[in-house]
Amino acid sequence: MNALHTSVRDLASKAGQETALLGWISQFRSSGKIAFLGLRDGTGTVQVVVARNEVDDDSWDSIADLALETSVRVTGSVRQDDRAPGGYEVTASSLEVLGTADEYPIQPKEHGVDFLLNHRHLWLRHGRQAAIMRVRDEVVKAIRDFFYDRDFVLVDSPILTGAIGESAGTLFSTEYFDLGTAYLAQTGQLYVEAAAAALGKVYCFGPTFRAEKSKTRRHLTEFWMVEPEVAWLDSEGNMLLQEEFVSFIVQRVLERRRSDLDILERDVAPLEAIAPPFDRMSYTEAVDALRAGGSDIEWGADLGAEHETVLTEGRQKPLFVYDYPVEAKAFYMKENPEDPRTVKCNDLLAPEGYGEIIGGSQREDDYDRLLARIREEGLPERAYDWYLDLRRYGTFPHSGFGLGLERTVAWICGAPHLREVIAFPRMMTRLTP
Repeated sequence: MNALHTSVRDLASKAGQETALLGWISQFRSSGKIAFLGLRDGTGTVQVVVARNEVDDDSWDSIADLALETSVRVTGSVRQDDRAPGGYEVTASSLEVLGTADEYPIQPKEHGVDFLLNHRHLWLRHGRQAAIMRVRDEVVKAIRDFFYDRDFVLVDSPILTGAIGESAGTLFSTEYFDLGTAYLAQTGQLYVEAAAAALGKVYCFGPTFRAEKSKTRRHLTEFWMVEPEVAWLDSEGNMLLQEEFVSFIVQRVLERRRSDLDILERDVAPLEAIAPPFDRMSYTEAVDALRAGGSDIEWGADLGAEHETVLTEGRQKPLFVYDYPVEAKAFYMKENPEDPRTVKCNDLLAPEGYGEIIGGSQREDDYDRLLARIREEGLPERAYDWYLDLRRYGTFPHSGFGLGLERTVAWICGAPHLREVIAFPRMMTRLTP
């Protein structure tokens, strides 16, 4: 039935010709002997004009059965019209209802967030949500292209793991046959460190999980993260890679998804300013700046969302905050030889109040120091025996980072909450749809 149909996106190639369209009714109004339909098909929306004297009786009678989200097949001639969305309009010669629709629950009026999330499977059809999904798709393509063009190898890390990468208090656990407790992975980092010793430049990209009891706009319990790992790379080189990576992603979206940013009414001027070099500030400098501004933060405490917002206020570019205290960061980060109170790491904070989108570090490559940190954290040594092997057999300096996909997409789209930038968000209070 659909072999000869044309997508809305490709209507320009059919200008002056007759073609068929398959899609859903997004708008509808009728005036006597003429009806105007908005037809969307996932690639765009086009206005279809149905005139009584230009269609058969069955087509005209089917107008009475139309409702929002009715699926239809329309045949008609394509006409260029600069006033129309996308620059083209279709004058129908026939219309066939393929799937009727009950009264659509999402109407052009204000709905509460819970109502929209309960109907997320339908809310995705809204123009704004579809635009965000297309931007997300472009970001994913850009990520893969960036690493492919630079000879990185994709390594798929396990989702079920016995090793903890971050805080033990934020793990989802399950009993794993006769082997004890397994955890949903917080990170694939430990595994790509092993792969970096084999392949040099690697990355993993997939879902990760945090059982944080947080209800902020920056948190989900299930989210996607991309984690590159590079042999022979130090902390400085790691930050250079990050700013090149983020700039590439932003410019790709500006180049290929400008129309979707327009739908989102995103001011693109701040995005157009994203290019290396990014701003930099040590953790100690950040604490001094915050205290000078009236904060009571003490040296040694991790930075919270409110601190990140203050530090990036008025900045056009992302900000690196580097060399955090040992106690504020994970066990695998390399001790800073210039100040053993700190580790060689960085967070990358997006401007416009979006906060941390990347956490990265040089990894501790000294066996004894790494083992001491594992013991300090009270982690089960046996679970990390294989990880320590990387330091037993040809240890090497290496660095990497993790970029949160949803936080990055939210920043690029100007979305106020992460729940909008993943198709089916998982939060503390939401497991369906």
